[in-house]
Formats: sequence, structure tokens, C-alpha cells
Amino acid sequence: MRVIFMGTPEFSVPALDAVHAAHEIVCVYTQPPRPAGRGKKDRPSPVQARAEALGLPVRHPASLKTPEAQAEFAALKADVAVVVAYGLILPQPVLDAPARGCLNIHASLLPRWRGAAPIHRAVMAGDAETGISIMRMEAGLDTGPVLLTERTRIGPEETTAALHDRLAAMGAAAILEALRRLDGLVPVPQPEAGVTYAAKIDKAEARVNWTRPAEEVDRLIRGLSPFPGAWVEIDGERVKLLRSRLAKGQGQPGAVLAGFTVACGSGAVQITEAQREGKRPMPADEVLRGLVLPERLG
Repeated sequence: MRVIFMGTPEFSVPALDAVHAAHEIVCVYTQPPRPAGRGKKDRPSPVQARAEALGLPVRHPASLKTPEAQAEFAALKADVAVVVAYGLILPQPVLDAPARGCLNIHASLLPRWRGAAPIHRAVMAGDAETGISIMRMEAGLDTGPVLLTERTRIGPEETTAALHDRLAAMGAAAILEALRRLDGLVPVPQPEAGVTYAAKIDKAEARVNWTRPAEEVDRLIRGLSPFPGAWVEIDGERVKLLRSRLAKGQGQPGAVLAGFTVACGSGAVQITEAQREGKRPMPADEVLRGLVLPERLG
């Protein structure tokens, strides 16, 4: 099929590779380059970088709301558009342009976790499972009927980073299956029951509150790893906590029990990986060689 691919972050790249290997990608749409790094120079998105390496034409309009942008999109005469974490709202003329519609790869079991941060929210909420939904897009936010679903368990020590990579691979396989079976798939409307929204992660959420139960603290640490990273202040330094597990022990919230095991409102959490300012992520025992923990973390 003639496919328009629309995506921006690293999560979208496996799907781009998979679709490119099986179909004709007539154009790749992605977000414009953004300032990044110490020099704040414009850096292309991961999708743009990969598309250019594959020799694919790339467009990165700031908006798809203008008649000119919509006419350029329609002129591609695509059979279908594959959309995964693109980052722009698709106006109705864009949704209507491909002959067989626009299909979205969404990293949750819709209607749970519609919106911007479904992987983070699933881990932070303690969901036992998540997955990939292939959805036929409509004007609402992730409200379209679902064509295909793939499910997976969330591991007890799994981070958002690890789950992200697994779901990206699952999404690539699922979109190929959906395209292969497109004529025979029956769109299933999403039920109203069970709708939740995965709000964009606010950095204000990231400071660890040790008065919360250990289960919540553990999920916060794993859910915000690697970005933006749950953190605690130690002797004036912001230290990111990147991996953790539930541990035995109890004490006043924030009390350091042994090593990097910290008491919570109930139970305790063992930090297994952390990152000091200006340094790489390290196992907790390496971090503690150069960092003296106080008796109690704030």
C-alpha cells in the first residue's frame, strides 16, 4: 500500500522500519527540529533522522490546519496513514484524505490511558497489564474504534524505559498485522466504561514523597524512569532514583534503613539504580561509594 507515516519520538522508529520494509512509504511527517543539547542547536526528531537514513521524503510542518498543508497531504494520494506519537492534532480534512483512513498505534489498552503519557501512567498506577491498540482515528482524543489489540504483562520491577521498548516492538508488529488484515478487521467502538486519561507528566510530580506507601513510591520511581526521573535532595544535590524494588523494613518515612533502602509511610523501598547530578546512571552500591546518605531523606 501507499503509506504516509506520521511519528516523532524514538517510540515511532520501529514502526517506521517495519512499514518501510513491507509497504511503500510515500512521505514521512514528523515534528520540526527542536533545539537540543548544550549548544541548543536544532536537532531533527528520531523519526526524521531514521527516515532520511532510509532515503524517504520528510515533511515537518508546524501545523496541518492550513489549506495549503492539507492540499499537500491529499496530493500524496495515500491508501492509508500510519500515525504513532506524532504530536499534532490531525484536522478532519487530513483524517479524510487517505483512501482507507488513518490508523494510530497507541501504547495502551484503550479506552484506558487515552492521551499523552500512557506508558508512564500504566506503571505509576500499578496496572498489571497494558498493550498496544491499533485504532482508526477520528477527531476526538484517542476515541476512535479499535481494530486490533495486543496485550502484555507489566513486570514487578519494570521501568517505563523497558516497557517503552517492548511496546514499541509490539506496535511495529501489530501495525503490520493490521495492514495485512485491513479488509477483514471489524472496528470495535470503545466503551464509555473504563475511560481514563494519561495526562502529560508534570515535573512537579517527580519529587519523592516518602510518606506515601512503599508500593506507590516504587511505582513512581519506575514509572518516571528515565524521564523526568523521580528525585530526592541529598545535601543540596538532586539525585534521580531510576530503579527500585519493594523491600522489608519499616521506620519513620524517609529513614535510611540500610544501604539505599528507605522507609516509607508503610513498608520500604530499595533503590537499585540512581543518578547524581552531572553523572551517568549507576547501580546503587556505586552511587553510595561517593555519596553519604543522611539518617533520613526529606
